[in-house]
Amino acid sequence: MPRVAAESQEISLDGGWESPTLGELLKDLEDGHRKKDSGEDASVHHVLDVASPETRPVPFLLSFNNLCYDVRGKADSVKTLLNDVSGEVCDGDVLAVLGASGAGKSTLIDALAGRVSSLRGTVTLNGEKVLKSQLLKVISAYVMQDDLLFPMLTVKETLMFASEFRLPRSLSKSKKMERVEALIDKLGLRNAADTIIGDEGHRGVSGGERRRVSIGADIIHDPIVLFLDEPTSGLDSTNAFMVVQVLKRIARSGSMVIMSIHQPSARIIDLLDRLIILSRGKSVFSGYPTSLPQFLSDFGHPVPGKENITEFALDLVRELEGSTKGTEELVEFNEKWQQNQSPRATPMTTPYKALSLKESITTSVSRGKLVSGSTSSNPISMETVSYANTPLVEAYILSKRYIKNWSRTPELIITRLATVLVTGLILATIYWRLDNTPRGAQERMAFFSFAMSTMFYTCADNLPVFIHERYIFLRETTHNAYRTYSYVISHVLVSLPQLLALSIAFAVTTFWTVGLSGGLESFLYYCLIIYAAFWSGSSFVTFISGLIPNVMISFMVTISYLSYCLLMGGFFINRDRIPGYWIWFHYISLMKYPYEAVLINEFDDPSRCFVRGVQVFDGTLFAKVPDAIKVKMFDTLGNSLGTKITESTCLRTGPDLLLQQGISQLSKWDCLWVTFAWGIFFRILFYLSLLFGSKNKRT
Repeated sequence: MPRVAAESQEISLDGGWESPTLGELLKDLEDGHRKKDSGEDASVHHVLDVASPETRPVPFLLSFNNLCYDVRGKADSVKTLLNDVSGEVCDGDVLAVLGASGAGKSTLIDALAGRVSSLRGTVTLNGEKVLKSQLLKVISAYVMQDDLLFPMLTVKETLMFASEFRLPRSLSKSKKMERVEALIDKLGLRNAADTIIGDEGHRGVSGGERRRVSIGADIIHDPIVLFLDEPTSGLDSTNAFMVVQVLKRIARSGSMVIMSIHQPSARIIDLLDRLIILSRGKSVFSGYPTSLPQFLSDFGHPVPGKENITEFALDLVRELEGSTKGTEELVEFNEKWQQNQSPRATPMTTPYKALSLKESITTSVSRGKLVSGSTSSNPISMETVSYANTPLVEAYILSKRYIKNWSRTPELIITRLATVLVTGLILATIYWRLDNTPRGAQERMAFFSFAMSTMFYTCADNLPVFIHERYIFLRETTHNAYRTYSYVISHVLVSLPQLLALSIAFAVTTFWTVGLSGGLESFLYYCLIIYAAFWSGSSFVTFISGLIPNVMISFMVTISYLSYCLLMGGFFINRDRIPGYWIWFHYISLMKYPYEAVLINEFDDPSRCFVRGVQVFDGTLFAKVPDAIKVKMFDTLGNSLGTKITESTCLRTGPDLLLQQGISQLSKWDCLWVTFAWGIFFRILFYLSLLFGSKNKRT
C-alpha cells in the first residue's frame, strides 16, 4: 500500500503489512472451502504478498483546493463557513478534521462529499474534477453522525439488506452472504451478528457496535472514498478507539477515509495519517499528526510533556479565538509553514500519475471493490449513475425489509387491529339492529358519518413511520441504493394487505350487527368502500409525513384537515346549504365520497320505506296528537291531493332521503373510484415530496 511518510516525499510500495480488501477476504474463504472439500487442512492461513505486482494497491489521490462556502442569514448578512481550505488524502490514509463546535468540520465533510451546492473551489480525484460529479456518489459512501438503522433487524440482516441494495445483481445470494460474513469479521461484530439493533424500547447492540454497523452498511460495496461525520460522537474512549481501528483497517484495504472528529484521544491520534484543524472555517493546521508538535513549537507554544497534542492545539485555538486578533496570526503562520514544509509534504509522486481516474476505478472494481451496478467486465460509466437492481427488485427488497422489521413489533399490529375492532364493537352496540323508521334512518346516517371519519383518523398513526425513516431513506438514496419511486411502490405493496385486513375486520363487526341492508352484494361493496377510505386516508397521511418532517406539526396539519373534511363532507350540512365561497372544499373533502357511497349503498332501494303513515308527524308538534286525529288529517290531505293516504302509505323512500341529503350527482361506483383516485393522487404527491423535498438542506 503506498504510504506517505512525514519524513520523506517518497512512497513506499513494499513497506509494512496491509489489510486485504473484502474481495481478497472472500477469495480466502473460497480457498478454505475448496481445501475443506478436497480433504486438505482448511485451517491454513492465506498470506497476502503485498510486495507482488498482482496485489499492489490501486493509487488514488483526492485533492481539494481553496474551498469556500458562504450562507446568507437574516437581513442579507453573509456567514462564511469555509474560507480557503485546502488539503489532500491518498488511498490508505485516514484524514481527520478537528475543530471546536461551529468550526466547519461537518461542512467540510459535506463539501467534499458533494452535499453542498454553492461551494467554490476545486475537488479532484487523480487530477480529474469530481466536485459536482455523479461519479463521486457511486464510488463513495457517507456515514452520518446519527446511527440510522431499523431497530428490529439483526446486525447480519442489516448488512445483508445493504448488500442486496448496493452489490451488483450478478453476484449470487451466497456470494453476498460471504461478503457480509467477511465484513462482520472485519468490523469485529461476530458476537453480535444475530442481535437486533434495538431502540429505546428494545434492548439490542451496544453504542459502539451500533456505530460499526452504521459504517458497515455503507461500506458493504467497499467504496473508494468513505466520508464520516463524527463517527466517535457519543461513544466512550474504548468504543471510539475501536471504531477508528475499524476505519484504519478499511483505509489500509485501499480506501480513503475522511472524517470529522472532536478531541480524539492519544491512541486515536496514533491511528490518523493526516490532520486538518479548523477555526471558524479557516485552516489553522494541515499536515501529519507527527508534525503537529513541531508546528506548535515553531509558533511559540511548545506542547508540555504528557499533554495530549490535539487537546493542547484546540485549547490554543479556542484561546486565540477569544483574543482581539483572533486566529489570523495562526492562519498566516500555517500558510508560511506549509510552504516551507512543501517538499516533504507533497504526496503527489509518480505512481499517482500512472493511471487515469477511470483506469484506477476499473482496476479497483476488478480487485473486489464492487461499485454499485458494476463488475470487472462492466466498469462504471463516468457520466451516468447506475443502480444495482431493477425497480421491481428494489421494491421487493424494500418490502421484505419493512415486513421483517414491522413483524417484530406485534404490539403495534395488535394495537391497530384492536382499535378498529373496538371502534366497530362500540358502534355495533350503540346502533344495534336499526329499524326502518325516520329515527332509524337518521341514526344510520350518523353511524355512517362516524364510521367513515374513523377510517381516516385511524390512519393518523402512520404519521411517525416515514418521519422516523426519513434519514435512512436520505442516506440510502443519496448513494443510489434504490430509486425514489421504488420506495413509494414498496410502501404501497406493504400497506395494501394491512388495510384490507382492517377493512374486513370493521365490515364484519358492523354490517350485520347494525342491521344494514342489501345482503352479500351490499356487504362486499361495503368492504370495498371501507378499503378505499383506508387507502385514501393512509395515502394522505403518508404524503403529509413526507412533506412535513416534524411529528407534532404533521399531526396538527392532519387532524385539522380531516376535521374540515368531516365538516364539509355532507353530514353536518347539506351540499346545497354550503355557502358558495366554501363549496370548493366540499368537493376536495376526502370524506365526502365514501360517506355518499355508503348512503347510496344503503338507501338506493326504492322499495324500502322509512316514513310510513303517521310516522311523518314524529318529531313535530303533532307527535302527541292521537292517531285517530292524525288519520282524519290524512283523509283531509288525501281529498285535497286526490289520493288516498292511510297509516300504511309510504311517504318517504330511500331515494327520497338521498335527494333530501343533496346526494344526486354521483353513483356509488363513481364515489368508489374517486376515493381510490384520491389515494393514488396523494401517493404521487408523496413521491414528488421525496423527489424534491428530501434533499440536503445546504445550498
